[in-house]
Amino acid sequence: MSNSLFDSQQTYQTAFAAGLREMLDGYDELGVFILVLANAMIDPVIWDELSGPLRRKFERLCARHADSQQGGSLDDAKDDRLVFSQLMALGLDAIGPIRLRRQGPWELQFNPLRSLRPPRMIQQRVSGLSAPFNPDGFHFAKPFLRKEIFWRGALEGRDVSLLYNKFPFVRLLGLLVPEAREGRSQFLQQADHDYIWRVTAALQQGLPGVGVGYNSYGACASVNHLHFHLFVRDEPLPITAGHWSHNGGQVAYPAACERFDSAQEAWRHIQELHGRKVPYNLIARPGILYCLPRAPQGSRDLPEWSAGYGWYEMAGGCVPSDEAHFQLLDERQLTDELRAVGA
Repeated sequence: MSNSLFDSQQTYQTAFAAGLREMLDGYDELGVFILVLANAMIDPVIWDELSGPLRRKFERLCARHADSQQGGSLDDAKDDRLVFSQLMALGLDAIGPIRLRRQGPWELQFNPLRSLRPPRMIQQRVSGLSAPFNPDGFHFAKPFLRKEIFWRGALEGRDVSLLYNKFPFVRLLGLLVPEAREGRSQFLQQADHDYIWRVTAALQQGLPGVGVGYNSYGACASVNHLHFHLFVRDEPLPITAGHWSHNGGQVAYPAACERFDSAQEAWRHIQELHGRKVPYNLIARPGILYCLPRAPQGSRDLPEWSAGYGWYEMAGGCVPSDEAHFQLLDERQLTDELRAVGA
């Protein structure tokens, strides 16, 4: 596929949905079903197209899963079997397009499937800003993940793989993995930083709502393999609002946040954080980078409604663990948690 994929949001969304349909039709696997379901929930248009096929596949997989529990054969990964068991207990009728609401400046999202995801690294206490890449652990160059690659090719001078996110939290979310087979850990180097500035600038004409999120090691990165979150938003993230002081307004953002309009100045700041071993989250928009230093993951107890604060949460979003908290969380609680996580 050529870079025409990025020529317009319609082209991108059509290809995104077509890839999900192809996976659903082509694989009778729990992991594939979970991925397609989670991505369809994020986008009402995709949900309308795939909800019927998803229900039929769910019924077949339920019978297969029940048979495996009685001694039949089931080769799916342990994590997928666990998530699917919880999904069976919920019932597919409890799953539908995500719901959003605003609480003051913050964005709340009811996304029941995301609350079922395995924690991987995000709840582990870690120290420092890097750890050696583990070729035997989970990473994005695993052969079984090839079917989850939405697109692969040359993008702004680098060979990248764009994978579906298995538990997305924004529309059209992809995992952008440069040179996946090189096996680099989740530690940002200047070439990677400069690359993200080029990518957002290059894609903005065709994808006006494009952005890139990054979680450093220790900042709720779920996999220690260099990757970025490529997203397309219709509504700007809360962190981009004009009333915040980092955007020239009068209101201080609850978490420490620096906005940069220069790649060179942004990199100098990131280098300083590296020197002090301070984890951080990044949100890149064309010509703009928000950098949020923060407390290391695992350094404090999480509230019962949170699975951890990555770049989306640091940018003003929140995915509560259940519907009750989605309905009841208020502006003060969300502001207080951002303040507590921010360094």
